[in-house]
Amino acid sequence: MPLNVAPVAGESASLLAFLAQQREAARNAAYGLTEDQARMATTGSTLSIGGLIKHLAAAEESWIDKVLDCDTSDPGDYAAYMAGFHLQPTETMADVLRRYEEVATRTDAVIAGVADLDRAVELPKGVPWFPEDASVRWVLLHLVEETARHAGHADIIRECLDGATAGSLMAAAEGWPATPWLQPWEPATS
Repeated sequence: MPLNVAPVAGESASLLAFLAQQREAARNAAYGLTEDQARMATTGSTLSIGGLIKHLAAAEESWIDKVLDCDTSDPGDYAAYMAGFHLQPTETMADVLRRYEEVATRTDAVIAGVADLDRAVELPKGVPWFPEDASVRWVLLHLVEETARHAGHADIIRECLDGATAGSLMAAAEGWPATPWLQPWEPATS
């Protein structure tokens, strides 16, 4: 995937392209990590790269469930929400990445079937962090925004972990050649 999103025709395709780019940035932050590294919190928070990607998958799935009017999540279940940011002992990074890819494929298919991005999306009432009125367009823009925010968190966590940056990780994941501007990430040798 290029470092920048290529020009795309059509609003749905454009929104999905920017969402895909941000998903890829989040996934690239996990490139080359061990299971232990995927669980490490390297900043003042408890966030880890594995936990962030797990959360992104669950959040995207929940938002698309709202688009389909089949969401059963409880926006008031704080404990479940917070647990969604942490890998459980039985969860692997490969499992979380596979699930994130499945969620992305589902999102793309659902949005392909939406004829009007202005179509209203019903959100829970009385929840202060939800807008009163939302549309499919709003949900997609929110997914781009939330994914970008958490991809940035993952970048910082990864850089604190081993010094790898988003560009060098993308270059390594994509097999780009080294240039004076960008060196693909390589694992440290001991």
